Order: sequence, then C-alpha cells, then structure tokens
Amino acid sequence: MDAKSDAADAADAAAAAIAARQHGAVTRKQLEACGLGSKAITIRVRKGQMHRVHQGVYTVGHRPLNARERFMAAVLACGNGAVLSHISAAVLWELLKPIEGPVHVSVPTTSGRSRRPGIHLHRCASLNAPVGPSPSPSYSQQEGGRGRRLSTTYRLGIPVTSINRTLEDLARTHLLPPHLLRRATRQAEMQGHRLEHTEAHRTRSDLEALFLALVYHHGIPRPEVNVKLGRWTVDFLWRAERVVVETDFWSYHRGSVAFEADHARDLDLRAAGYTALRFTDRQIEGEPGRVVADVARALSQEVTHPLC
Repeated sequence: MDAKSDAADAADAAAAAIAARQHGAVTRKQLEACGLGSKAITIRVRKGQMHRVHQGVYTVGHRPLNARERFMAAVLACGNGAVLSHISAAVLWELLKPIEGPVHVSVPTTSGRSRRPGIHLHRCASLNAPVGPSPSPSYSQQEGGRGRRLSTTYRLGIPVTSINRTLEDLARTHLLPPHLLRRATRQAEMQGHRLEHTEAHRTRSDLEALFLALVYHHGIPRPEVNVKLGRWTVDFLWRAERVVVETDFWSYHRGSVAFEADHARDLDLRAAGYTALRFTDRQIEGEPGRVVADVARALSQEVTHPLC
C-alpha cells in the first residue's frame, strides 16, 4: 500500500511540475507519461484535484483563473504546432486589453476537427512551428511576418504568433474594428517593435475620417476640411467661430522639424485671431470625450476678432 501510495504521490508531483511550467495546464498524454491512467485522472477530477478544461487538457488544482491560463490550455488542446493568434495574441503581447470571447488559436493544417468549445480555430498551412524552446518566460522574437520562416515564437512560455504576424492576421481577417487595429498597431510602435506592412492601415485620411465621425456623433457642426489660411492649409476650420483643429499621428510629432513647423503654424493662426487646437491619433482614439469637450468649448467662445 505504501509503495502504491508513494507511486501516486510521485505521479502527482510530476504532473504538478509540468503544470507549473504551463500556466497550470497539462495534457492527457503528459499525465499518462507521469503514470496517471484514465481511472486515476477520473478520480482526481471527481475530487476537484484536476479540472477538465478542453478535451484532453486539464488544469491542476484549480480552473483557469486568468487570460494566460486560458490561452495556454487552448493552445495545448489544439495539438502540436498550435499557437495563440489574432485577438488573443494581441492581448498576450499587451497590444490590446483583454476582450471577452473565445481564445484564438492557429494550427498549421487545412483539415481535421473544425470546432472546439471556447476556441476560435484558424487553419493556416503556411504557419511555422515556434522557434524554441522558449529561452525565458518573457522572450520575444520580432523577426518574421506572414509567410516567413519565423512567424511564431513564445511569450511567457506560450506559443504565439509574432507581433508582425499578429497585426497582419488581424488586418486580413477584419476581426477588429478599425480603431482597435490602429490602437494595437500604435501600441506595438510604442513598445519599440519594428513593424512591416502596417503603414497602409493608418493614413491621414483615416485619421481625418475618425475625427469627423467623432464630432458628428456628438452633434458638433460640420467644419470645412483642408482649407487654405494664409500660407498654411489647416485640417478643419469653423470659419465663423474662427476655430482650427489640426490632427496628426503621435509618431509624426516626435520629429524636431515637424515640431517647429507645428508651432510656427499655431503662432500665425493665433496672430490672425484663430483658436488653434491640435490632437494626436492617441488622443482621438484614447480620449474622445476630452477631445469633443475641448472642441465644443472653443466653439462656444465669443469671437471678437474681425475676419481675415
């Protein structure tokens, strides 16, 4: 009896060690390799020592409590070569805040089981296996996009598509509304990642359309767009109220030449009696309420300057 008990304790310890490396999750094959057969697994599930998360995947000690645990369990459930991808990959890379819904996983096959509860499965024959093993819990591999050799890697021990591949997948599949895709792209830039083939998704016309939609939604009168005032062409003009709004990407304002030109423009506009407001894409997308309030406040001011 003691020998049998010792063997069970050793099997449980081995399973717990694997789970500790995999955000609490283990596969049935891993449990069997530890010496736990179907009967032993069933007993532990009934006792609450293990919890079945997906077919062939269990967590040890508790059910998945956070996003990383759910992500790892879903990847393990989809078999060899499976990687976290799309929206879930963007969350893991901290490009987006957690979004409710199934876990997105990509697999390098074009056939097989098409549905798994709680998992949005993507099939891509060109997907390459992660470069591994993961050298550290927070390791990130930046090289590689769609169709390249290094398209997947590890983050926090979880197989995941690279940042470039993640953004390309999101742009191609239209799983996110445009403003969230732009937010994810901007966040990747702020983290210092070198992005490829993403600039086409973020243009000045996109930013201008986003600002116009924002002011229309809040009942602000329609401005004139791209108007010549003296030596400058301004983005938005409320002529009667003498209010000008300029919009630009945050990255644009990091250049010293752009910074000087912006201030020269603002000085000229103020000298001519205009209120000049300037907003970045980060402010328009991240703080729309403050942007609208600032514009509305400027438009409600009494205007005493003569028209130029």
